Amino acid sequence: MDCSLPATCGQAAGTADATPGDGPALDAMIFARILQIASTDPDRSLPKALALPKADLAELAARHVPQLVAAVAALPDCADDGEPDDEAIEEADLRDLLVEHGARGAAEERWLAAILARRSLEPNHLWQDMGFHHRGELNAMFRRHFPALVALNAGDMKWKKFFYRQLCEREGLMLCKSPNCEVCDDVGVCFGEESGDPLATLSRLSRGAAG
Repeated sequence: MDCSLPATCGQAAGTADATPGDGPALDAMIFARILQIASTDPDRSLPKALALPKADLAELAARHVPQLVAAVAALPDCADDGEPDDEAIEEADLRDLLVEHGARGAAEERWLAAILARRSLEPNHLWQDMGFHHRGELNAMFRRHFPALVALNAGDMKWKKFFYRQLCEREGLMLCKSPNCEVCDDVGVCFGEESGDPLATLSRLSRGAAG
């Protein structure tokens, strides 16, 4: 059973590189990028790639990516309805952490908490695995929907590192041996530049190339 969006549907959501300042335009960009990247996953259904059931995906599209409403509605009702991965024990904890720090308790923050917790398990920079074109788009998303986490991450630690530091501290675990970041030999690992290109399909989309 194919539970993915058609390839052309991912391309239908805008691909402009400029990051909207805030509000509905920013949300439209955020969720269009996310649906684009998830629609290219060769191995997982859309609910599995984003950890959201079809009903949530339908509401998300209706609010923010209306050009994909019909495509999401056409998805079959899949058994893998977006529940946390049993083998990734930290996923549910990260999801809870994000929900707790949502700006308004809105549905968008609940959706993003699920998506971020699932996409954080991927191997690339988080901004890439979220489908963004650069880290600035990821940071704009956090400023809008999780400003309390932005305040906690005042040193601009890489977001994956920051997440797991927060989870370890909640469990009373020592993540670092150094007393502070200034004297640590691994500062670059936690705070280094996260440059790079969008993942291959989105890189083509951002250049306006076909398919």
